[in-house]
Amino acid sequence: MIHPGQGDRVDRGTNRASFLSARSRSVEGVDTRNDIREFLISRRAKITPEQAGLPAYGNKRRVPGLRREEAAMLAGISVEYYTRLERGNASGVSEEVLEGIARSLQLDEAEHAHLFDLVRTANMTRPARRPTQERVRPSVQRILDAMTEVPAYIRNARLDILSANRLGYALYSELFTDPVRPANMARFIFLNRRAGDFFGDWESIANDAVAILRAAAGRDPYDRSLSDLIGELSTRSEEFRVRWAAHNVKFHRTGVKTLHHPLVGDLTLSYEALELPGDGGQRILVYTAEPASPSQEALNLLASWSATPDHASLEEVREER
Repeated sequence: MIHPGQGDRVDRGTNRASFLSARSRSVEGVDTRNDIREFLISRRAKITPEQAGLPAYGNKRRVPGLRREEAAMLAGISVEYYTRLERGNASGVSEEVLEGIARSLQLDEAEHAHLFDLVRTANMTRPARRPTQERVRPSVQRILDAMTEVPAYIRNARLDILSANRLGYALYSELFTDPVRPANMARFIFLNRRAGDFFGDWESIANDAVAILRAAAGRDPYDRSLSDLIGELSTRSEEFRVRWAAHNVKFHRTGVKTLHHPLVGDLTLSYEALELPGDGGQRILVYTAEPASPSQEALNLLASWSATPDHASLEEVREER
């Protein structure tokens, strides 16, 4: 078996090495100019003239979405200036201009923040760095441990799982089968064959994971650990590489996940991501089920099982309940 961080590229759902040759898993350097260029081009391609309130002349357009001159006009800037920005030259660009571009391309909240992050970091010069080891503060860990009836875990912007409560470890037991620590959600999604069975909607989960990492890279492109992770996933997973090239970003705040747990079966759980402002990108994710639902019964069973010494069989736990 090939574990994350070992061997060659793997194909989704097999954990086998791909026939394609492996490349270096680290990302050499940071190209914020290219990220700005690709992001603006990808967003412009998503907006049709009709969506922008512009007349569409003829049926033959050489580019999908808006033309550069149309985007520039909507942003209130010259075509030359917009072209310079779309080529990644963000030197001296004002906030007012960025706001105009955000409006013209109809960026959502996450895309708006990402554009500003890309421009900010493009005007900075810092060497790639490897952050100091992240730790969960004792008071935060106590809060986590006090949540005895709901699964919860703490992650950072790289999707490293830094800690979890007992039920959180039990719910995501498949993720923690790999001995590499910290466990990483993106590695599990793209490099572990169990992920396809564990997540009921793998496609949506995969899209969200890449969007979270893309936003994190925009905020801090000099995070060497993040660059290494992106390089590893890009090398070993075609599924990741295609999604990474789309330049989509997303805020991961609330939603619903369907999971297939190997012990208790299917669960449909709502989650809330609670940001920890004093802990640099860390957040607590808490999962709940609808009261009196089959998912709640499964969660109760999982909680009872995880609390038994040496994890008694589920049949024994069911009999006790």
